[in-house]
Amino acid sequence: MIVVTGGARSGKSAHVEGLVARQYSQVLYIATSTVTDDEMAARIARHRAQRPAHWRTLECYRDLDAVIRQQVQPGEAVVIECITTLLANLLYDASGGADPDTLDFDALENGLQQQIDALITACQQTRAPVYIVTNELGMSITPENRLARHFVDIAGRANQKLARAAEEVWLVVSGIGVKIK
Repeated sequence: MIVVTGGARSGKSAHVEGLVARQYSQVLYIATSTVTDDEMAARIARHRAQRPAHWRTLECYRDLDAVIRQQVQPGEAVVIECITTLLANLLYDASGGADPDTLDFDALENGLQQQIDALITACQQTRAPVYIVTNELGMSITPENRLARHFVDIAGRANQKLARAAEEVWLVVSGIGVKIK
């Protein structure tokens, strides 16, 4: 398991795609974004266009442990892009879009962290190399609203779990990847 982290627009995706393309011809690309508006549709289209056309793509964000166990083919590497988006989608689904002041963030985080724990277990059990992209949210200011603060906390703890379990961790800054583990 290889984790690649960095800020938004830091070059994480390009870094991972370069690492993978140099070593593997067969790749399962798990895209966790969903189209929510025209701007997001354009972002997803740009990401699709920059990936090699022969890579297989699955667009999903739930139960990635089962996806890894059931979908990975022999000789294939896996790219998961990205954990931060996965967590945002899962948090929205679990909260139902309710007012943040009414949410039990401990219970919500417990469910999200169970998904991360199951993903880590699946990554450790598969023979396929799994490259995981995630945003480092802890290098910014503390958000002003409650939902965003809790999301940064949840993502930070998930990233720490992933990094502890990973064989390698890369930090990408301004398009330059630095191996930190």
